[in-house]
Amino acid sequence: MLVMIASRGYCTDIFDRLCILAQSLLPNSVASIMMVDKSTKLLSVTSAPSVSQAGHDALANLKPGPFGGSCGNAVFHNEPQYVSDTFSDSRWKDIRHIAVDFNLCSCWSMPIRDEDNNPIGSFALSSFEHRSPAPFHKKLLHTVASIVSIILKNRRIEKRIKLFATAAQNAAESMIITNEHNKIIEVNQAFEKIYGYTEKEVLGHNPNILSSKKHNEEFYTQMWQSIHNESKWTGEIINKLSDGTEITQWVSVSAIYDEHDKEYNYLAVFSDLTELKKSQKQVEDMAFKDSLTGLYNKTKLTQFLKSDKEKTLLLLNVNNFSYINTAYGFDVGDKLLVSIANLLKNNFNTNHTCRINSDEFALLYYEDIDIKQKTSDIQDFFYNKEISIDNISLNVSFTYGGAYAKNNLLRNTALALKQAKERGRNTTYIFNQDADSIDHSQRETFIASNNILHYALNEDKVIPYFQGIRNNKTKKIVKYEVLARIENNGKIVSPNVFLEPARLSGLLPEITKAIIDKSFEVMASNDYIFSINITEDDLSKNYLLEYLNDKSLEFGIQNSRVILEILEGVSATGKKNHIKQLNKLKNRGFLIAIDDFGSEYSNFERVLDLDIDFLKIDAKYIKDIYKNSKSYEITKAIVFFAKNANIPCIAEFVHNQEVQDIIEELGIEYSQGYHFSEPSANLIE
Repeated sequence: MLVMIASRGYCTDIFDRLCILAQSLLPNSVASIMMVDKSTKLLSVTSAPSVSQAGHDALANLKPGPFGGSCGNAVFHNEPQYVSDTFSDSRWKDIRHIAVDFNLCSCWSMPIRDEDNNPIGSFALSSFEHRSPAPFHKKLLHTVASIVSIILKNRRIEKRIKLFATAAQNAAESMIITNEHNKIIEVNQAFEKIYGYTEKEVLGHNPNILSSKKHNEEFYTQMWQSIHNESKWTGEIINKLSDGTEITQWVSVSAIYDEHDKEYNYLAVFSDLTELKKSQKQVEDMAFKDSLTGLYNKTKLTQFLKSDKEKTLLLLNVNNFSYINTAYGFDVGDKLLVSIANLLKNNFNTNHTCRINSDEFALLYYEDIDIKQKTSDIQDFFYNKEISIDNISLNVSFTYGGAYAKNNLLRNTALALKQAKERGRNTTYIFNQDADSIDHSQRETFIASNNILHYALNEDKVIPYFQGIRNNKTKKIVKYEVLARIENNGKIVSPNVFLEPARLSGLLPEITKAIIDKSFEVMASNDYIFSINITEDDLSKNYLLEYLNDKSLEFGIQNSRVILEILEGVSATGKKNHIKQLNKLKNRGFLIAIDDFGSEYSNFERVLDLDIDFLKIDAKYIKDIYKNSKSYEITKAIVFFAKNANIPCIAEFVHNQEVQDIIEELGIEYSQGYHFSEPSANLIE
């Protein structure tokens, strides 16, 4: 057996030989080796030369366990199992049929363990007679299982060694191994390829045959001191190829010790710094350069701005660039950006030109320049410059933001560009510290509001307020609109504070869900009709139909009691999917109301397409209707349309009797406002 193992024979041959030897020591028996499959955790026969193929098949994929036979129990308990009567022993309960079919009267099994003493298989002697093992047989089982463990361990080690050897041989870095006398005994393929020497030419030589003579004796003395004292040395070295060409490399030398902790080999790994430096440059380009134009990107710009000196920064936004992409395609758009980048870089004496966004460029100057004059020069240049892309002639223009400062330059310039965009295309705005610093304070307020929003959602502090809606015929409040509020440290926060942060953070649906949950819970104890505001974000998430149905079932709310108030802008410009959702909600029995009608779109056709149940007239026409003839006429026209379409109207912002008198005069069915009901956490009749 030792000879077979030493000669690295096939495992199957060795295992078969072990089984034959073992069963020869127990007359009228067969031996088997079973192993656990790592993926399935099931046992199957690895070797059983005296067992028929039918026996192999019967023993395939056995599950280790208390009733899985001798081998199943040996692996399950990680202990030897000696079964003298397989026909009655409970340990063979699940596979008794195998014992009967193959007349296996007794079976002794020993777990095969790995180096961590975990069971990975079993070795068994199965007899055609009912018998118990003698101490000799137990020793035999233990010995064979140990030999199998040793063989498997050796095979794993050999596999790892082969893997490492293959990796070293095929590594991109050149490698040299020397003996204790520092004579080369091994080189890899990369060494031959890089240095131009064959293995035969360097074996037995000192590695100093590669020396370029660029390093003095002290250099090598320090190298060997480090190797002897710390077992390693790393550093940059200049060597010489076979043709005399010099090569700069980063070298790592390690000492390899024998079992007596004596240095007996040295491994040197050479990395070509040319490729390394090229890779470093590629990484830097990826991190700091725009892949399309080759200009520095926003990350690099922020580094340029970190110095303590005052600088001028211009931001240029290409006008109508999205139209160019749409009209001519992205390929033309990309080529146009490359042309713009080159023109900006080469014609305006910048210290740095950057592309910081898809259609936004930055020009940085390390001095105080005349921003107005510079933007005028750029305007004139591009006005007279026709750019040809794929036989398409294009002229481009920009909107400009500029600032001169030491700190917060990018933020200030971005604020200036925002101001310029709001004033119209082709305009220039220069940041003014006194006039524009308010934007920063607004930002701080926005951050505070955003924090309140997240706190409210995490701590369940979003609460519903209810405002009554009066039936102008019965003179009673018959409906309620549910309004979102936040409770923060005992104070009630209005939507004006948190709705915009919620919209920008994508959290409007979370507020809507919270309001649905809590308003349904309140309305479960009465029969009022109530309305809930739905945003375009809610429709985009496509969750409303399922969510509302679930809540209706949970709280026993009839769908016909729920009005979904949709902003007019959503109903008029929403995607087809939004309209489809609203119609599905309508078909399920939910009511639909258009909120703030007349505020923005006045798309009367869309209202009819939606088959809405209520039309809420925008508050800006109602609040001054008693003194503003324009508001009166617009409201009158809306009411006329609604009555012809048989759609009841709700007037918002009814704040005094004068307004209410006109509402009743126009025949508006419902009134909502402080004159009848202020928003409250409780329902007020």
